Amino acid sequence: MRIGPYAIAPAVVLAPMAGVTDKPFRLLCKRMGAGLAVSEMTTADPRLWNTRKSLRRMDHDGEPEPVSVQIAGYDPGMLAEAARYNADNGAQIVDINMGCPAKKVCNVWAGSALLQDEPLVGRILEAVVKAVDIPVTLKIRTGWDRDHRNALTIARIAQDAGIAALAVHGRTRADKYEGEAEYATIAAVKASVSIPVLANGDITTPDKAREVLAATGADAVMVGRGAQGRPWIFREIAHHLATGGYLAEPTPAEVRDILTGHLEHLYAFYGEVMGVRIARKHLGWYAKDRAENAAFRHVANKAEDATTQLRLTREYFDALAAGVSLAA
Repeated sequence: MRIGPYAIAPAVVLAPMAGVTDKPFRLLCKRMGAGLAVSEMTTADPRLWNTRKSLRRMDHDGEPEPVSVQIAGYDPGMLAEAARYNADNGAQIVDINMGCPAKKVCNVWAGSALLQDEPLVGRILEAVVKAVDIPVTLKIRTGWDRDHRNALTIARIAQDAGIAALAVHGRTRADKYEGEAEYATIAAVKASVSIPVLANGDITTPDKAREVLAATGADAVMVGRGAQGRPWIFREIAHHLATGGYLAEPTPAEVRDILTGHLEHLYAFYGEVMGVRIARKHLGWYAKDRAENAAFRHVANKAEDATTQLRLTREYFDALAAGVSLAA
């Protein structure tokens, strides 16, 4: 799959997730095999660009190309200016957020709320595409609610506006993250446009990735929550799609090394106090599918400093590697 001049290989992409796909996590997922990693959304409001949060979100120094930055807002002119600003600051692809279901985003008529106003969608996409000379992509849901699924109309508007690729989450805004994603709408979108389409929603295993690609005809899969605590899912999916085989699960020692490297990058990026706090959710995600997760959650929440957090994490996985029972 190509987005403008960029070959996305493998065609397995990290979805943008607010509070998750920061620079340390994007770099980790790219090392683990993601062909593209999209940033968490950055605001289109220029009054907020110089805040500490925005400056961190716009830090792409040393990030492998292509660098994809997601922007969120509702005003065509403001989004166009945000696209220019990010392009000038290292973005090689600009992604427009019309998929976020969060109430605080939709209440300001951004994210998936925009799907209710198709003419506005067209004005936004045309303004952003004209503003920059880099590819512009779009992420949407299938519609506002199940009675108003308009992804096909939005897809045609996007193609006509010059959008380079379209990611579709197989739920409506009203569904949030509940129930199971549906892929029939994504298949219909893919059949109706010639631009690349990425299928998103509930892709948590190599088998599911293969099934979704077969069901939708999409050009790539986009993985969101399935990567939380399992960043190696990208290499697992890529290997399966390429060979039909399956990689072995990482050993406790390998998980320890992946996780401690991630923690150290979080401390360096955010500073120790914030890094330790942010690391707790990642530690919890790493533990979510393990029989010993109660014990590991205790490890995750106990540490108040980086040295202790790293030590407890290493001790925990060293014990797993040694076959010591840690079930709580």
